[in-house]
Amino acid sequence: MKISYLLTAIISLVTLQVSAQEWVVPAEKSASLSPFAFSDSTRKAGGDLYNLNCKSCHGDPGKNNAVKLVPMPPDPASAQLQGNSDGAMFHKVAEGRGLMPAFKNTLSASDLWRVVSFIRGFNEKYVQEVAQKLSLGTSLENVKFAINWNNELNQLQVTVTALKALTRQPVPGAEMKLSVRRYFGNLQVDGVHTTDNQGVAVFNFPKGLPGDSLGFVQLQLKPVDETAFGEIKVDTTMAIGVPTYRPPLNKERAMWNVVGKTPIWLLLTYLITVLTVWGLIVYVMLQLRAIYKSGEEDDSRSKSKVE
Repeated sequence: MKISYLLTAIISLVTLQVSAQEWVVPAEKSASLSPFAFSDSTRKAGGDLYNLNCKSCHGDPGKNNAVKLVPMPPDPASAQLQGNSDGAMFHKVAEGRGLMPAFKNTLSASDLWRVVSFIRGFNEKYVQEVAQKLSLGTSLENVKFAINWNNELNQLQVTVTALKALTRQPVPGAEMKLSVRRYFGNLQVDGVHTTDNQGVAVFNFPKGLPGDSLGFVQLQLKPVDETAFGEIKVDTTMAIGVPTYRPPLNKERAMWNVVGKTPIWLLLTYLITVLTVWGLIVYVMLQLRAIYKSGEEDDSRSKSKVE
């Protein structure tokens, strides 16, 4: 018991010490800008994300009804929060600190910027500065990704190009990640690879990875830096997996199945339960009827004695 009290005290002291320190954001992070212009649609989407992830602690903007923590979560409409640059606000929401959770693994970079867009909606004097160009010097609208399969080497070749001076040119230095769609999310393939001077990155595809009955697998290609590239991605299907037959979940008897394939013991348990409940109801009704008739007989005897 004493140890638990000691741990609680240590955690509280650490939290207070962290909260007392000024939250300094690195200059390069503070100077970052949204890749897209804030609009009514981005503010609405950001508001939905705020209500889902932030409102429980920060409260309603402008209402000063944040949860009483140490330190107090700032109101989005307050000068304290609005005094941050867009990049600093993005960084703090993404990285978190102390009791403030990190949302970089929960929300995409674009969604984080939408939250910033929502928060800025409570600052009438705010004027946005948009990141017009990629860090690679490429216009956002002109980036394209392509995936090619090398059967001999069992590799996926990814090519990133962009339109520059009316000609399509390779984009070097772009970090890319490739994933395979699975039942419960995406399985990343061969880590993160950076495009070379030809705009090419090569991923070694794992041998023996199961596909559908014909060997098809669903692939998704995305850049690591969503802030720079935006929500650009490629979803495609290729027959590069091992043909695998997966019987449907309702093929055999299972608890989640239809009545015809539900386990016998479950059906019997259900039937017995229903019959027992109805039996109890009928028994109670019969007992009430017996009590009612017994009362009538007592009334009849009493009247006979009086007469």
